[in-house]
Amino acid sequence: MPEPAPRIAVIGGGQLARMMAEAAAAMGLPLRLLAEGEGVSAAQVVPDHVVGDYRDLATLREATAGCQVVTFDHEHVPTEHLHALEADGLAVRPGPEALVHAQDKAVMRERLGALGVPCPRNAVVTSVADVEAFGFPCVLKTTRGGYDGKGVWNASRADECGQPFAAAEAAGVRLLAEERVDFRRELSALVVRSPSGQAASYPVVASTQRDGICHEVVAPAPDLADDLALEAQRIALTVARELDVTGVLAVELFETNDGRVLVNELAMRPHNTGHWTQDGAVTSQFENHLRAVLDLPLGSPAPRARWTVMVNILGGPDGVGRLYDGYPHALARDPRLRVHLYGKDLRPGRKVGHVNAYGDDLDDCLERARHAAAWFRGDLGNESE
Repeated sequence: MPEPAPRIAVIGGGQLARMMAEAAAAMGLPLRLLAEGEGVSAAQVVPDHVVGDYRDLATLREATAGCQVVTFDHEHVPTEHLHALEADGLAVRPGPEALVHAQDKAVMRERLGALGVPCPRNAVVTSVADVEAFGFPCVLKTTRGGYDGKGVWNASRADECGQPFAAAEAAGVRLLAEERVDFRRELSALVVRSPSGQAASYPVVASTQRDGICHEVVAPAPDLADDLALEAQRIALTVARELDVTGVLAVELFETNDGRVLVNELAMRPHNTGHWTQDGAVTSQFENHLRAVLDLPLGSPAPRARWTVMVNILGGPDGVGRLYDGYPHALARDPRLRVHLYGKDLRPGRKVGHVNAYGDDLDDCLERARHAAAWFRGDLGNESE
């Protein structure tokens, strides 16, 4: 019996794949998952899954057999394997020629520079002498494999360069030096693009990072000048078009103190700075990503409320407790609160869920979301109201 819709393979079993599965279920789209282990976040909700290593081509072929499209929970699948899947006749979205710009920071910087996209000053460095010539202070990044602050170091003098070079050598990757930008805050411009070229742009948001991890997102970014918001969206749409991105593209930016925006990072998948769209936008980033990879008409990215605040729930310092125990207080205190938990074991600092609060008053949304996230984390514990 033929399937009711094309089967989509998703590589990676994290929370992004889990939230894609929610959107897919609502749309009646069958998913096949390649999970890194039994019981990981997405494997809990996608019955049709294969457990294996995404770095193994035979495993990738097994997981994608019978699927028409493959997309991703992360960007770490080897580029040569993606080319092999394309040669097998599978639609890889985003394709390897696009995805390499999210996989390799040096490739990304070179391409964005050629496109005239504003970026921090940068250079590939092969020695401490190269870093000294580049200039301190700077930020050193492994060109591949880093995320959530991993593979990123601040360096103010030569004796702080040893660990970055050792890490790059151990991983077999290059090291990139970037200027340390004097910025006011971090922004994110999220767009989605289909193979036929249709594109949609979500409101530009402000994000707060702690220890390299996204902590909080406010949509739209408060007090952002209209011309700067339009410039951020223009940059994101240009990058999506010129790199031929299919699906969600998140362009993380610095808003500088002198009124410019500079591109910091690219992600070609649903992104933490877009989680607010689940409850705050007409069409979530997850649904629009699925629409895009199937080349369906995109949904409206318009906000449903004036403000939406997303705060991540991180595992507390002791890594114990049950997230479910946070529900009675959080839901009774705020019936409009939206809670999204990922089915992950608690570990200190690990992203295990997020909350969304929306409404017409920004201060109220901030207080509600921050309180709920702190309660789930255990920071408020037994404090009285």
